[in-house]
Amino acid sequence: QIQLVESGGGSVQAGDSLRVSCAASGLIFSTYAMGWFRQASGKEREFVAAISRSGDNTYFTASVKGRFTISRANAETTVSLQMNSLKPEDTAVYYCAATFPPTPSWLGTRTSQYTYWGRGTQVTVSS
Repeated sequence: QIQLVESGGGSVQAGDSLRVSCAASGLIFSTYAMGWFRQASGKEREFVAAISRSGDNTYFTASVKGRFTISRANAETTVSLQMNSLKPEDTAVYYCAATFPPTPSWLGTRTSQYTYWGRGTQVTVSS
């Protein structure tokens, strides 16, 4: 029933920008905390950014802070990740994730905290 579908991935050069989006269905979107994770080839999936169900709280991993922005549009049941000043080390498959939070302002930074996952979208940044 619950589906998360990422889109917007592609191949860009270092310094470029890209926006990946996630369309959710089968859930009451506004009641779920959302997150973005990424997995580079040969590495473990890592946290990138998250936003609370209320939208009043966001958090980013240190390596993307100041470059990436997470936002959600509850009416459209989508969450997006705006990626600016991309670096080759940002190359990865980007995954959208959702989980029901214990409080409205809560957000998670671990893969184990999320219940639902999309299939991912590839982002490749060349130097």
